[in-house]
Amino acid sequence: MSEQVLNLTTETFDEAVKSGVVLVDFWAPWCGPCQMQTPILEKQVAPAVSGRAKVCKVNVDEAQGLAVRFGVKGIPAIFIFKDGEIVQQFTGLQRGDALVSALEAALGA
Repeated sequence: MSEQVLNLTTETFDEAVKSGVVLVDFWAPWCGPCQMQTPILEKQVAPAVSGRAKVCKVNVDEAQGLAVRFGVKGIPAIFIFKDGEIVQQFTGLQRGDALVSALEAALGA
């Protein structure tokens, strides 16, 4: 994982999303579409919002409680938080430009 994409755990999640705009990708290593989503986040989304929003990932195998808490039924599941509140969510593989647009909207750009 690139240094621009943070790996969140059950312990670090709440602190990471409580302020600002944060994209969280719920994923698993065995999920094909998740494997395709990762380079989109690393190469397209994170650089586009660098310094303005955080891009994070949560491994659902390691943080099952978070997946349950947010009702994740299919992965990849992408949530955009603003100051701790969910403002948008996506399920399935997403294009980078759609995610950047959603982050820009959350940032108020």
